[in-house]
Amino acid sequence: MPPLYPLTFQPVFKRYLWGGRRLGTILHKPIGAEGDYAESWEIADHQHGQSIVANGSLAGTSLHELVTSRGRELLGRHAPQSRFPQIFKFLDCQRDLSVQVHPNDAAAARLDPPDLGKTEAWVILDAEPGSRIFAGLTHGCDRASLREAIEEGRIDQYLHSFEARAGQCLFIPAGTVHALGAGLLVAEIQQASDTTYRLFDWGRVGPDGKPRPLHIDEALAVIDYSACGLGPQKPQPTDRPHVERLVSCDKFILDRWTLTADEAIGGDDRFHIVSVLDGVLAVETDPPTVFSSGQTILFPASVGALVIRPRNSAVLLDMYLPD
Repeated sequence: MPPLYPLTFQPVFKRYLWGGRRLGTILHKPIGAEGDYAESWEIADHQHGQSIVANGSLAGTSLHELVTSRGRELLGRHAPQSRFPQIFKFLDCQRDLSVQVHPNDAAAARLDPPDLGKTEAWVILDAEPGSRIFAGLTHGCDRASLREAIEEGRIDQYLHSFEARAGQCLFIPAGTVHALGAGLLVAEIQQASDTTYRLFDWGRVGPDGKPRPLHIDEALAVIDYSACGLGPQKPQPTDRPHVERLVSCDKFILDRWTLTADEAIGGDDRFHIVSVLDGVLAVETDPPTVFSSGQTILFPASVGALVIRPRNSAVLLDMYLPD
């Protein structure tokens, strides 16, 4: 059996009414001619999207196959897992997304079939002037007042929002009411869940001319009403000058690297998801592998420490499970 190596995957595209063309024009994804490409699932092991290896001797193998047959090599200290525990994706938001909420692990476990909760984080890659992020409720909003506002079509008075800027990171714990606004291009790391409850959809209709379904009762039951007025994360320094910590929680660690010289990644007995946001990056495999902006690599735990070399400079996200 050949050893594992840094893996890339075929993107899984999702087309929704709020999507656009920037997955292709900015992130260089092989999208079709349509104008509603909303999501590119880069790393996923889920019934709604399954990653297939695109490079090397394992091309054509699903991520789920690797989790089940080579879990210790892939996941290291975090093996075994029934499926890969994270999803990483890009989103092109040409229109406002629905106002929504995701359940936590306890609530999602009661679903039929059971699911994980969905805690997530966004990194804003591009923001058109005036683009907004909706993150949390306004202070003083409770379940009864929110239900009344939804029924009367004035939910916006209870939504905290702010103008977004490229480079910002938002941490959205499960139970937080949220929405991405029009004009945003986003990288998202999340738990491996696809359970979403819509509270409000801006009065839109779907491709069939009918309003998209809402899930008011389900949403109101899982909202964290104390999650109010969320703002961008303040990046924290680490003991490595080229690495800043954007999010540290029990579901994932999200770091941003700014590279101008060779550095090592891995060697800590866990997998790393690495997404190149800017520049070109060479990984010192044999032979070296080159990745450019918009590409995502999964470093299996078993590959150990590898040298990554920027061409002049590079910016990347590094995502992994906490201890």
